[in-house]
Amino acid sequence: MSYTVEVLVYLKNGVLDTQGKAVKQSLRRLGFEDLEDVRVGKYIQLRINAENKEVARARTKEMCVELLVNELIEEFDIKVVD
Repeated sequence: MSYTVEVLVYLKNGVLDTQGKAVKQSLRRLGFEDLEDVRVGKYIQLRINAENKEVARARTKEMCVELLVNELIEEFDIKVVD
């Protein structure tokens, strides 16, 4: 069966997010004074052939660990959509 899997990758707490800081400054200059913080990450969508959702999730985790995520500074969440 074919599954769509979404992966959200974001920096770990304590890691300086320079892109998020730049976006925050720009938004505040545009008048969004109520903005407290911005964190910028990445979204990855995969289409995987697998026996079931659990296998699709496990394969995606392997891909994250092997290539897609730098686990020293990044964390990730996996969502199997269908």
